[in-house]
Amino acid sequence: MSERNPRGSGTLDLNLLRTFLAVHRTGSFTAAAQHLGLSQSTVTTQVRSLEQRLDHELFDRRARGVAPLPYADELAARLAAPLDQLAHITGERHGTAAVPVHIAGPAEFLCVVLLPAIAPLVADGVRLRLATGLTDPLLEELRAGRHDLVVATQRPRGRSLRAEPLVDEEFVLVAAPIWAERLAGQDLPDALRDVPLVTYAEDLPIARRYWRHVFDRRLHAQAAVTVPDLRGILAAVIAGIGWSVLPSYLCRAELADGTLRLLHRTDDPPINTGYLVQRPGTSANPDVTRVRDHLLAAARMW
Repeated sequence: MSERNPRGSGTLDLNLLRTFLAVHRTGSFTAAAQHLGLSQSTVTTQVRSLEQRLDHELFDRRARGVAPLPYADELAARLAAPLDQLAHITGERHGTAAVPVHIAGPAEFLCVVLLPAIAPLVADGVRLRLATGLTDPLLEELRAGRHDLVVATQRPRGRSLRAEPLVDEEFVLVAAPIWAERLAGQDLPDALRDVPLVTYAEDLPIARRYWRHVFDRRLHAQAAVTVPDLRGILAAVIAGIGWSVLPSYLCRAELADGTLRLLHRTDDPPINTGYLVQRPGTSANPDVTRVRDHLLAAARMW
């Protein structure tokens, strides 16, 4: 089987395109070979052949795996859906091992919530490959076929991606007991002006939203410590460095055992909805559907 060369000069063997997409998704000639049931030399030869036919280099060869170049991302985005649909129709299965499910999202949520929830599937033979990052670039990589599922902190625009609500993050204002005791009886939020703030970034994205939603005012503060990982912020606050605003799922145990204290209680906390996002169509890997359905079912209990 073959399809038209994107450059318009004859046809391309679909096997070259399938091999290219496997390399793009796995990030490795070796992993793609295992997935396809081919030798690594065959995969390398096919990718080089495709690069010659297209007159474009597709991957940056590195010591560990490969990184797709911009043209490869564009090509993968065009090929992913039709090749997945064709594989589903023909019932193709490559190799003998289960094909990994590639999931991406915020590092904290994947590690603290998603991995424990999906442990039963891993015990049942499902293989996972996790990647972390910010929502916008992860969604672009999803469109390009580099992930199967993305946990997004906002609903994707347009109709090219399928998104379903997964979880509502509730944010809480917290500090270590030593600060909670010093602040007892003082008026919030004004009393926090002299207490160090630990936050995710210099523009205080989570804290600013909490101030606007709960206190109906702008937050005028500078961070004492910035940590681009919510788990690092949690550790800093537990250590008594200062106060912060965190998602409740991340510090539920610490609030329960008294390691952290709530500085403010509200019946209307700010909430951010996380979405489970998938490319349209049916994936050729049946474990993608298993993982997706399992996560949506587990989310009802979070």
